[in-house]
Amino acid sequence: MGKAADLSEFDRGQIVMARRLGTSITETARLVRCSRSAVVSIHAKWINDGGTSSRRQGVGRPYVIKEKGRRRLSRL
Repeated sequence: MGKAADLSEFDRGQIVMARRLGTSITETARLVRCSRSAVVSIHAKWINDGGTSSRRQGVGRPYVIKEKGRRRLSRL
């Protein structure tokens, strides 16, 4: 089973604004259609860091050849 996709910036902004307006965690989760734990973690990240950016790392092996090298090989 894979990981769920990250919330969009718009959804993160909705969570922060709804919590600032005094909406409960459960109501905010229903509004954005995400889990309560996601609401709590995004709101806590906004309070502590002042931002809600997602820094999920990519998975998989890194490319050996850079983009420029791939273009050059495709031309050859």
